[in-house]
Amino acid sequence: MYVLAYAPYGTDGIIIRVEADIRRGIPGVDITGLAEGAVREARERVRAAFRNSGFSFPQDRILINLAPAGIRKDGAALDLPIALAVMAAAGQLSVPEDLMVLGELELSGRVRPVRGVLAATAAGMKAGIRGFIVPAGNAAETAILADGCFSPAESLGEAVRVLIFLERHNRFPPWDKEKRSFENTGNTESAAGDFSEVAGQGRYKRAMEIAAAGGHNLLVFGPPGAGKTMLARRIPSIMAPLTPEESVEVTRIHSLAGQINNDGAIMDRPPFRSPHHSASAEGILGGGRTVRPGEISLAHLGVLFLDEAPEFKTPVFQSLREPLEDRVITISRAEGPMRLPADFQLIMAANTCPCGRLGTAKQDISGQYGGNTQCFCSSEEIFRYWKKFGGALMDRIEMRVPVRHQTPSSGERAAEETSAAIACRVRRAAEIQEYRFREMPVRRNSRIPPAMIEKTCPMDRHAADALRRAAEKLGLSGRSAHGILRVARTIADLEGSGTLGTAHILEAIEHRRYGDDPFDILALEQPPF
Repeated sequence: MYVLAYAPYGTDGIIIRVEADIRRGIPGVDITGLAEGAVREARERVRAAFRNSGFSFPQDRILINLAPAGIRKDGAALDLPIALAVMAAAGQLSVPEDLMVLGELELSGRVRPVRGVLAATAAGMKAGIRGFIVPAGNAAETAILADGCFSPAESLGEAVRVLIFLERHNRFPPWDKEKRSFENTGNTESAAGDFSEVAGQGRYKRAMEIAAAGGHNLLVFGPPGAGKTMLARRIPSIMAPLTPEESVEVTRIHSLAGQINNDGAIMDRPPFRSPHHSASAEGILGGGRTVRPGEISLAHLGVLFLDEAPEFKTPVFQSLREPLEDRVITISRAEGPMRLPADFQLIMAANTCPCGRLGTAKQDISGQYGGNTQCFCSSEEIFRYWKKFGGALMDRIEMRVPVRHQTPSSGERAAEETSAAIACRVRRAAEIQEYRFREMPVRRNSRIPPAMIEKTCPMDRHAADALRRAAEKLGLSGRSAHGILRVARTIADLEGSGTLGTAHILEAIEHRRYGDDPFDILALEQPPF
C-alpha cells in the first residue's frame, strides 16, 4: 500500500510515494529512501499520534519506503502520509491512488501546517492527482489552485474520517470555509511608506521611477543620512502589480521556503527582499542538503535590495553575475543540477567611502552648509572599498546615481509627489511594455536581449549620434551601450514616445555615470567603476 505525498526540493519539489509494508517480526519501524533527520523521527511522532488519537498501532515489523529512493527527503510534512500508509497496510482503511496527503503530526494527533503546500498542489494537479488532504492551517493556501478538490484536517482522526467519507460518497466532506481567510491581501512590503514622506532628492526619485518602470538594476551612493535606504524601501509602493500567473509563481516559491502566512494570502505585489550584509553566499543564492530557495529566488519578479552593499562578502557579488544575466541560478548537487528562478531587480546602496564622510558638506555654527567634511580614508582604502563590486558586476548595473544631503529649509516644505501619482506612470509604462513584448519571450525593457535591441529601441539620427559620441568618449562596452538603450527605452515609455530621442539617450547616459553634480572630491578620489 502507498500514499502520495510531497517533499520540497528546489522550487519544484518531488512527489513521494510513501509505501508501507507490515510483516511478522520484532515490533519496530524502519524508514528507507534517504530520509533526513526530521523524517526519521516521524516513527516516534506517528506512534504517539496513533495512541493519543485512539488508534491501534500494529505490533509487527513495519517498513516505510520513500520513493524515489535516490533523492533526500527532509521536513515533517511526511508524518501524516506515513501514518495513513501504516493504517492502509494494516487494513484499517483505504486510500485512493490519486490522493495526495500532507501534514506534520503532533504527539497529541493534531496536524500542524507545513511549508510548500501551494507548490505541492501545483505539482500534484500537473501529475493528474485529483484530491488533497492538507493541514487546516494550509487550507486557504491550497484553495488558491485546488478549491473544491481538497479537505483540511485538524487531526489524524479527522483525516481518517475524511478518507472514510470519501470512500462512501466519492467526494470530499463539506467544511466551514468561513473560519479561514481567502482574501488576496498581497505583499505587506508595499505598505512600507510613501515617496511624499521624503523631502527633495528629485534626481534619486526620478531614477527610482525609471528603475521601477523598466526593472533596471540600480546603485545609489552617498553619505549616511542622505535618504538612500529610506527611498529604496519605498520602491514597492510604485511598482506595477503582478499578473495572476506571476502571483501564483511568486507565492509558490515563498511557500516552499516557508515565507508566507498560514492564512494563505496570495502575493499580488512584487516581493522586496533586503538581507543583512552578514548573509552567506548560500543564503543569498540558495542551497543546503535539500535545496532551498535563497534570497535571489525569493526576490524573483521583485527587488533584491542590498543595503550597505560594500559590507557584503566578495563571493556574494561574484556569484550574482550569472543570475543577473541568465535570470536563473544553477546549483550543482550529486543528484544533478538544480535550476532555481532568479529574475530579480538588483538595487544597492553604498556610502562613498568606508568612513562615509567623503563628499559630505560640513555645517557651521549658524547651521549653514559649505565646504567638505574631512574624510579619514586613504586613497587605497577608497579604491579597495569600491573594488569589491568588481567590473563584471558593475557593467550589469544600468543606473548609478549619487545622492547628497538636502539643505534644511527654514520655511514650509513644498508638497512632494505621492507614490500613487508615480505608480500611475509606472503602470502605463508597464502596459506599453506588455503590448510591445506580447509575442516575445521578454517581460520588461531591462530584459531585452541584444538581438532585439535594434528592433525595440529605434532612435532618430540625433539620438544615434549622441550615443556614438558618448561611447567613444566614455569607452563604453557593448553591454554598457545596450544598457543605456534599455534605460532610454524606459524613459521614452514613461513619456509615451515610440522613438528614442536625444533627450532620452542623454538622460540614460547621465544615470549611468554619476549625474551632473557629483561630489567635488569624487573628481580626486573617483571610485573605480
